[in-house]
Amino acid sequence: MELSPLAAELYHAVRALPLICPHGHVNPRLLADPAYAWGTPVDVLIIPDHYVFRMLYSQGIPLPEIGIPARDGTPPERDHRLIWRRVAENWYLFRGTPTGYWIRRELADVFGITEKLDARSADRIYDQISAALADPRFSPRRLFERFNIEVLATTDAAADSLREHQQIRESGWGGRVVPTFRPDKVVLVDRAGWRDEIAALSSVTGISITNYRRYIQALESRRAFFKQMGAVATDHDAATAYTEVLSEGQASTLFDRALRGTLSPAEAQRFTGHMLVEMARMSVEDGLVMQLHVGSVRNHNGPLFERFGRDVGADIPAQAEFTHNLRPLLNRFGNQPDLHIILFTLDESTYSRELAPLAGHYPALRLGPPWWFHDSPNGMRRYFDQVMETAGLYNTVGFNDDTRAFPSIPARHDLWRRASADWVAGLLQRGLIDAEDAAAMMHDLAYGLAKRGYKL
Repeated sequence: MELSPLAAELYHAVRALPLICPHGHVNPRLLADPAYAWGTPVDVLIIPDHYVFRMLYSQGIPLPEIGIPARDGTPPERDHRLIWRRVAENWYLFRGTPTGYWIRRELADVFGITEKLDARSADRIYDQISAALADPRFSPRRLFERFNIEVLATTDAAADSLREHQQIRESGWGGRVVPTFRPDKVVLVDRAGWRDEIAALSSVTGISITNYRRYIQALESRRAFFKQMGAVATDHDAATAYTEVLSEGQASTLFDRALRGTLSPAEAQRFTGHMLVEMARMSVEDGLVMQLHVGSVRNHNGPLFERFGRDVGADIPAQAEFTHNLRPLLNRFGNQPDLHIILFTLDESTYSRELAPLAGHYPALRLGPPWWFHDSPNGMRRYFDQVMETAGLYNTVGFNDDTRAFPSIPARHDLWRRASADWVAGLLQRGLIDAEDAAAMMHDLAYGLAKRGYKL
């Protein structure tokens, strides 16, 4: 992303600041084992990144041909050099996309490769990456230090043992890696396998979850354990932002029906909405930051989900509503200045109409950065234009990379810092801020907002 001279000056003042990574999906196993072996370039850059295989699938390339395993036992292609060649032959598909930018920057900044990826260069680049991945200087821990990551948060299920986090803590390594409490599997009662997840929660807490009160006790117990292990935040996925305050009796009745498998879809929505309020209540008590991601229809492609399972790139943005849906929660907890609720959406139409006015009023609310499909130069520009004037910069939380692809973290933060510099330079050129303001805003966009927003 090319910058004007003024924007470049603002960018260079912050480009070397440490990276705050408060929300993402990197597997903690990478950092728990000091001798972790990366595998092949395909293991590192292709298979973990649904941005990559989503685009390839859209052009008719079957997922097993690029290494994605199927549920039915059909073996995926195991020749990773062949997969890499297939990807390289089709790399033109990523022209003008953030994925194309990220991987180009990864190749250059992480692996020192400036040659363009295509069919002719595929084998050479594969060999260069393979050689680097076998070098101890490219181990996950050494890259963590080289990337100048100050803190990295993973995302972990409520019943997760956090064994890898314990290994990191006991290893004596100085990198700060913290878990994030994600209770979706035990809160979204209409998801397949919910009762199995409740059994797992019972097992890990030692609390027999036979009723709603024991269920709440188990969740509170796990939150306390996550916090003990360094967690600063929770993360919640919901189809909508609907919230509702139920009495304990009402919630107990719905929970009992869920255990019996007799809960209707409407009742499931009510229970989920109530649990979002309960999670806000718990955050008031234990201080964990609450993240809420709304606006995605998960696993939209039914046949693909049946064959490959969740998280294979078939999630589609959907219309969202916040003003009415969040009102019960905000009337209960929105005026708590020590509570941080960070909102994310894939429905950009809500930025200026709902989210910015809500965050610009309620002390508890903050806005997360452009998420997922909008984590791009144009998405960031739209976010700055639609959010900042009404919400105010200091009711946002800077940037988080939200990635499973560990080597892409610096490229994603760099793009945000460049986009931030472009926006701040525009304000400065128009005389809306002065040079002192611009410098302070850049530091906060790159570093300070995320650190304060997540109480790090």
